[in-house]
Order: sequence, then structure tokens, then C-alpha cells
Amino acid sequence: MYRRTVRYPVEHPDRIPKERYFDADFYQLEAEQLWPRVWQMACRLEEIPHPHDVVEYEILDQSVIVTRTEDMGVRAFENACRHRGVKLVDGRTTCESGFVCPFHGWCYGADGTNVKVTQSKTFAAHNLEPDEIDLRPVRCEIWGGCAWINLDPEAPPLRQSLEPIASILDAWQVESMRAEWWRAIRLPVNWKLAQEAFVEQYHVVETHPQLVISGRFPPRSGEFDPQTFVEAELRYLRTMNEGMAGMVHASDVGVAEQLRDIELAGDAATAMATWHTTLNDAVVKHHRDAGSAMPDLNDLEARGVNEPMGYCFPHYFVLPMYSSASSYRFRPLGPEETLMEIWSMARFPEGEEPEPPSPPIPIDCDDPGLPPIPTQDFSNLPRQQRGLHTRGFEYMRLSETAEGHISNYQRVIDRYLSGQTHDEILPTLAEVNVNPLERPIVGLDS
Repeated sequence: MYRRTVRYPVEHPDRIPKERYFDADFYQLEAEQLWPRVWQMACRLEEIPHPHDVVEYEILDQSVIVTRTEDMGVRAFENACRHRGVKLVDGRTTCESGFVCPFHGWCYGADGTNVKVTQSKTFAAHNLEPDEIDLRPVRCEIWGGCAWINLDPEAPPLRQSLEPIASILDAWQVESMRAEWWRAIRLPVNWKLAQEAFVEQYHVVETHPQLVISGRFPPRSGEFDPQTFVEAELRYLRTMNEGMAGMVHASDVGVAEQLRDIELAGDAATAMATWHTTLNDAVVKHHRDAGSAMPDLNDLEARGVNEPMGYCFPHYFVLPMYSSASSYRFRPLGPEETLMEIWSMARFPEGEEPEPPSPPIPIDCDDPGLPPIPTQDFSNLPRQQRGLHTRGFEYMRLSETAEGHISNYQRVIDRYLSGQTHDEILPTLAEVNVNPLERPIVGLDS
């Protein structure tokens, strides 16, 4: 049951009101009712690889300290001195002896306990109650090689909130991947519009024509040529590597190139299945022989969990492919501004992991240094955001089968905005924490 009236609700599942992407009041309601109640990916664990390593996570006007404990767990606190609210941490650092306020010198242990109030005798007793001057804790849990925070102490546990995609990505062993590079991009669009550019394949033919490669699929007429198919597959893998890096790692392209002369017999379906099975086995062997943790790709296929994308409501994506993956995180900076981050992740033998990349300086979405594929996606987004303001345009018209995820997650947002309880919302999260590509519009439990 909805308890609060939502401005511009999704009344028809295949029509999304345009105001949800720029209306200031709608944005404010998200700030009050959505972001403080959901699990958010705060950092990758390699950002805090040692005890007492600390990183700051920011969402809207909230700042959170995430720190490694002595036993390599994680802990989080609100990033504000209990004296006069000064931020204790900026960016990434190490605090072996805890936290010291740079303004008046109040000190906190690594567990958040206040251990020093300078000139304490000048304060009234009610301003120094022990429970009141310790750092305020924030819920923090680990999954998928990342630390996650939730500002709501009543929210369900992280794992429960991320299923079923958590189990699927566990099968991919995503926690064993490490970031090779990390980029941040300022997008002049609403955070929802930004992520919706990546959750459907309807746009691929028009936006990414280089990915439409002749010969990769069985011909409608004429004979199937195995060699043409293999060459098309190799071209696709090279294009994905050049365009997005983590989507297909260069090492996996190299493995595929060594199979160029494979003999493929039988009809088209059999030959194509043989190629994919053989390539999967070769990639697995290559990385296991090198000493890297690597799932059996053909086993994932047999179990039906060889998904090319996983979505973790409301702002985190993982896109695994062969041995590597890309991941995306979206954070709102304003009603029509978003910070998108991209990590390119790969597998390494234990002890040979690279140093974690430095936090990136955000760049504009037309920066020439960006990979080709996201550059193509970004070229559409500012034009779309401007187009939404057109007076005669009222709502997004969604394909029920190709763009269903957009409807599904937008309707889950409405449940948060309307004030539903976590128990009421939890069943609907299972409908959106999935592979969003080609996801149809689904009914959401009341």
C-alpha cells in the first residue's frame, strides 16, 4: 500500500513521465526517501587493502567514512566530528591511530569511540555523554569485492537485498577480480537517464554499428561458412576489447586468436556451439594455468548463469565476459547531472595483483580519451536530456520486451518514494536485481 503521494508516478508500466528526469521536487523526494534507504556500493576493497585504510564515500549531501578493521573487515561512520560537524576524512587515507578533527583536535579511535575532547572542562556534562560524542556508525557490509553502506539501520541485510544477482555474480567469482583502471565521467543528465542507456540492447544497431558484424549469426539463406564465422567472432572480440577493455580482456582475445584454425563441422548451430564451448575451455585453462581464480565458463552456461550483465539496485552494474568484467556506478549530482564511474577489472595470480588505481579526476563525457563504446553512448545522452524538456513530449514509450527493466526499476523507486516498508519492497527487488538486457515488463508484488 502506498502511504505517500508520489509526484509523476509510473501509472502505466510502459510509459515513464518525463518529469522524473528533471523535476526538482521529484529529485528532492529521491534524496529523502530513496538514497537514505538503499544499499550503495561505497568502494572497491582494493581501495582499502590494509588495516586502518580509509576511504570517503559521498552521496548527495552525505559523507561516509569506510575503514578496514584489524581483522580485514569493514566499518563505516558518518564523516562528521561530533563537536561542530567538521569532516574528518577527505578522499583516501590511512588512520592507524584513529581520527583527529583538524579544527579543535577532538580524537576518535578506529572503532569510532571518542578518546579525547580538548579543554573538556569547558563543556557542560550533557554535551559530553559518551554515547553522544562517539562517531555515529553506518551499516557496512562486504560483497562482490566491494564495501557497501546503508544509511538506514532498519534495511534488510545486503545479501538479501541483492538477490538473485548476488548468487549469479558469486558464480562468476567477481570478488577475485581487480581493477586495472578506473574512470569518472560527468554526465549532464539525470542519474536514471544515464544508467538507462546501458540496460537494453535496442540501441546497439544504431549507436554501435561497429558491433553489428556480418557472419556472426547463421545466414537466413545460403550455406554457413565456418571460417567466415570464426573471423567475424575474432573481429567482434577485438572490437569489444578496443572499445571497452574490461568487457573482453586482451589476454582472452589472444586465446581466441590461437583458435583461428579450429575445424568446425556440422550445421551452423552445432559449429557455433563448438566454437563457444572450445573458446570457453581455452580461456579457463589459460587463466587457471597462470594461477588465477577462474570459474568454469561452460559450467556457468550449463547452469544458466552465464549472464552478460548484473544490475544491483539502484546504481551498480557488473558486466562479466570471459575472464574480465566492467562495472559501473552512478551517483546523482543534481536533477540533471550525474557522476558515472567505470572500472575495468581482470584476474591476476595471487600475489601479482596490480596496485589499485588512483581515484580519478572526473572528465567530461566528450573527452577524447574515453573508449569508443561509452563515447557513443554518451553522445546520445545530453541530446536526450534536452529533448525531454520539449513541451509536446510527455513520457517515455517503452518496448514491453526490449526495455522492460526501465519500467521495473522505476516502479520500485516509486515504492520507496511512497513510503512502503522494507518488507513490502523486498520482493520487488528480486525482479530488478537481474540481468536487465531484454528484460520484459513484469508484474511487481503488491
